[in-house]
Amino acid sequence: MTSAPALLITRDELLLDDLLRLAAAAGVAPDVAHDTTSGLRGWSASSVVLLGEDLAAQVARQHPPRRDQVHLVARGMVGDEVFRTALAVGAVDVVELPAGDAWLVELLTDVVDAADGGRGGRARTIGVVAGSGGAGATTFACALGLVAALSETAVLVDLDPLGPGVDRVAGLEPGNGVRWDALVSSSGRLGSRSLRAALPLTNGLAVLTWSSGRPVDVDAASVREVLSAAQRGNDVVVLDLPRTVDDTTAEVVTRCHQVLVVTDATVAGVSAAGKVAAVLAQLNDRVGLAVRAGRGAVPSGQVASALGLPLVVEVAHQRRLAEQVDLGLGPVHSRRSSLARAARSALAACPAPPAVGHLPAAAGVSWAGHGSGVTSGPARG
Repeated sequence: MTSAPALLITRDELLLDDLLRLAAAAGVAPDVAHDTTSGLRGWSASSVVLLGEDLAAQVARQHPPRRDQVHLVARGMVGDEVFRTALAVGAVDVVELPAGDAWLVELLTDVVDAADGGRGGRARTIGVVAGSGGAGATTFACALGLVAALSETAVLVDLDPLGPGVDRVAGLEPGNGVRWDALVSSSGRLGSRSLRAALPLTNGLAVLTWSSGRPVDVDAASVREVLSAAQRGNDVVVLDLPRTVDDTTAEVVTRCHQVLVVTDATVAGVSAAGKVAAVLAQLNDRVGLAVRAGRGAVPSGQVASALGLPLVVEVAHQRRLAEQVDLGLGPVHSRRSSLARAARSALAACPAPPAVGHLPAAAGVSWAGHGSGVTSGPARG
């Protein structure tokens, strides 16, 4: 048996049909073993093993070598005995179909991307949103991306069609590279390397933004595909988010490891930011503040206390910032500038992403019980 990114071990034809369908959606051409002998021959060679419930007990009795990325897969909800079998075979979790379909496609997409040379993991993903108009969220998002790109692979995604445009603020030269309008007209799975290669670059930062003129309508599926590819192929993903949270933005917010609300330290700014933060806090429990100091009479600590949110970073005033952006120089003119220092602090405060195959709890993956599609076998054992 030749090595493939994924190995399916099952003789259940209905389960196999489901797994082949999901593998096709992820762009994976898997090996298939209909018996345990064939399955164990490819056990260690494949990047991920999807073991059917029907053969799991037989495989466990043969004591295969321990390895990561073994997932026991079943159709419908399962009982405690299956979780004990998952523990015996060394599976990291139990995937119940069809509830776990989307999760499994994400897993397989990560695996095939890693086999193609991508990172196969999940980038630290930071969403940036303005607490009020003119708070400087886009400028801070650009600073985060530019500072991250100094030492890591980073991409900046503009999700605010009515904003100033991250390309202009970041100092991107007009010219080559795809924008949202080109990606919306495409179809199929986006590879992480092909996405990064298609985007315009500025100082090592890949940027996805809007073409000039009336912005195109971007559907949730396109945003989901772009975000997935960006997370697989980069170390850091920065998202410039709109203040209005529609269904698409809400889904994006749940996939962030950190959401920063940028606000002025003024009474009006704090009042507006409180409304924005209240909406975001319902979608993600990792919402924090980036307070622009020196633009009001309210100390940053009091702003955080009033909003009931952690103060992630205080952004000091930077002289001639607007002039530098207008001249196309970008917001980070020096690594020692106040904006660069604030960006480094915010990046350092962002929590590390979960391991491959383990999505954030906000994305709908439960580790405590079953019914959500993906559950932890060892935890139930």
